[in-house]
Amino acid sequence: MIKRKPVFPNVIELNYQAGERLGCNVYLVFDRNEWLLIDIGFEDTVEEIVELIRQMDFPLSACKGLVATHADVDHVQGLAKARQLLKAPTYGHRLAAEPLATSDPVKTYAQIAAQGIYLDMPSVKLDHLVDEGDRITVGGLNLEVWHTPGHTDSQLSFRLGNLLLSGDNIYRDGCVGVIDAHHGSDIAAFVKSLERIRASDVEWLLPSHGPIFRKDNALLDRTIERVRGYLHMADFGTCAADWPLMRDWDRELAEGRMPE
Repeated sequence: MIKRKPVFPNVIELNYQAGERLGCNVYLVFDRNEWLLIDIGFEDTVEEIVELIRQMDFPLSACKGLVATHADVDHVQGLAKARQLLKAPTYGHRLAAEPLATSDPVKTYAQIAAQGIYLDMPSVKLDHLVDEGDRITVGGLNLEVWHTPGHTDSQLSFRLGNLLLSGDNIYRDGCVGVIDAHHGSDIAAFVKSLERIRASDVEWLLPSHGPIFRKDNALLDRTIERVRGYLHMADFGTCAADWPLMRDWDRELAEGRMPE
């Protein structure tokens, strides 16, 4: 057996536990005789993760569930395999259900032809659909479900006391999850989700990638301002609301202005 290294009471993050990066952040939330996983990562690390959990003396039969924060391949490629090994039900948002069930290569980001990315995305059924305001219980704990769309339409976050397991909303460096129309991103919704996190009284953000960090309102303010700016930039194509440069150019053309 190995010593458990909780990052907070009742929460173990498997990369911190292993002392090396296994992939996306995988959170094990436990209480009494029950535990669950939030995200699982790539298929090729599932057995390593399950063995690590076993070595921490968590009964594999006591797994309450496997939760998908959203349907991206780097978070859920191993979900079908983990479901089979642990005989545990899966949880996720209704908008993640179809891309996971159909192995949608675009919506799950499993296939990006322009970059030569072709990943398998095993089909998996969500046993339980959860949405805003729902609660997932683990022992005597209640995880409050937040629907925080923007990065994807199915992005979920989970509040546990003063902690927010915040998915791909924001990272310690102020970066956010990728914004891509094919992926189901929505910039205006992203801003609202970030504003919700900013307005909350949570103290710690536990993201889906990178280190855990204290909620920093100044950092969030800078990120919100930047992401709000994406609404008016051609860089974000159909994710943007408009492109003010074109309005300015129409006016300059009508005025007969030439390049200066």
